[in-house]
Amino acid sequence: MKKIVFFALVACFFASCGSVKNVAYLQNSDYVDFSRSEFLYDAHIMPKDILTITVSTVNPEAAEPFNLTVPSIYNNQTRSTYSQAVLQTYLVDNDGYIDYPVLGHIKVGGLTKSKCEKLIHDKIKPYLNEVENPVVTVRMSNYKISVLGEVNRPGMFTVSNEKINILEALAQAGDLSIYGVRDRVKLIREDASGRKEIHTLNLNDADIISSPYYYLQQNDIVYVEPNKVKARNSSIGQSTSLWLTSTSILVSLASLLYTILK
Repeated sequence: MKKIVFFALVACFFASCGSVKNVAYLQNSDYVDFSRSEFLYDAHIMPKDILTITVSTVNPEAAEPFNLTVPSIYNNQTRSTYSQAVLQTYLVDNDGYIDYPVLGHIKVGGLTKSKCEKLIHDKIKPYLNEVENPVVTVRMSNYKISVLGEVNRPGMFTVSNEKINILEALAQAGDLSIYGVRDRVKLIREDASGRKEIHTLNLNDADIISSPYYYLQQNDIVYVEPNKVKARNSSIGQSTSLWLTSTSILVSLASLLYTILK
């Protein structure tokens, strides 16, 4: 009897170790070379990005030609506006260009935000008084990522600071469910040329911090696949539902025949 209890305890111990191995994130962090991750991420402008560009000068009137606004919607019946005027946004086309007031066609695709700001600054400088030193601010209005699969709150999330890593994205989605496979998380990414790629990420491995896919780009899709237990339960649930439906139909037919032949 004592041997049976002993072996049961040993089995429980190894089962618990196995579960931790499959669930815990960043397990080998003591052996990771973090020097490879010593860089600051800066998003690059991609086709179909929507940019908000603001030019500020000492004399506000000097910047007006570069700060176009969208007219407010006016209601004639109530004589009121639905919203205040907002800055015009600029859609980056498939070739990476935007149409900017005064300057015309400018290629911004592939540039970081800071490089785009410098490019516009240098181009508008000749149109301003020598004493003016314009400040250009570029923001991406539609920086978003999607998380779906075995997470607690799947959905599409807007990133206001234009910087998010894979762990932060999963935190936005309420973390993985207990059924999520942590060593085969799929990252679907589209580059500036429209080519799609699927990368597999292992959240159990701390080396992911040094991965080029640790930081997510705009429009990335993260998919967490279900483990075998969830897939098996789903299959059992469908089979059970089908069996109950078939049984119900047979019982109804038997009852009908019994009533007719009685």
